[in-house]
Amino acid sequence: MVPVLSKSKWAFSLAAALTLAVSFLLAPLSSKAEAAAPVKGDKVAAYAKTLVGKPYKYGGTSEKGFDASGFVQYVYLKSANVKLPRTVADQFKQGQKVDYNHLQPGDLVFFKLDGKKVSFVGIYLGNSQFIAATSKGVKIQPLGAKYWKPYFASGARILSQK
Repeated sequence: MVPVLSKSKWAFSLAAALTLAVSFLLAPLSSKAEAAAPVKGDKVAAYAKTLVGKPYKYGGTSEKGFDASGFVQYVYLKSANVKLPRTVADQFKQGQKVDYNHLQPGDLVFFKLDGKKVSFVGIYLGNSQFIAATSKGVKIQPLGAKYWKPYFASGARILSQK
């Protein structure tokens, strides 16, 4: 014998089943949307890429010309409204230290070009690439290149990645 539901119980059961079905269907969409939303570091990296080709200028802090720390300072201010110190040494004191294998887009990457103290900074872009104001202007470069890898000192996470 099949139980017979009253109209009100039938309507309630149908509404509950529909609510459950909709929540199962929408749950993957909301988590995908969160995963697809760019984090703050991605915004910094994307903005930095728009400056590729800008010229190098000793002491430069604007699109007319950048030096390494001036470039990083400018990008963070314009893309994330974060004011960083002016020098590489002072920028090195900022944020949370990150090792080579845990870098995320937007992290700062520091180098000891003389082997003793940090003297150069760039912004990690992901995919083992970083961007920096070099003597040949703002360029994207491989972090693992023969020139750069031996001089890598540390990364620094300035922004939370949420």
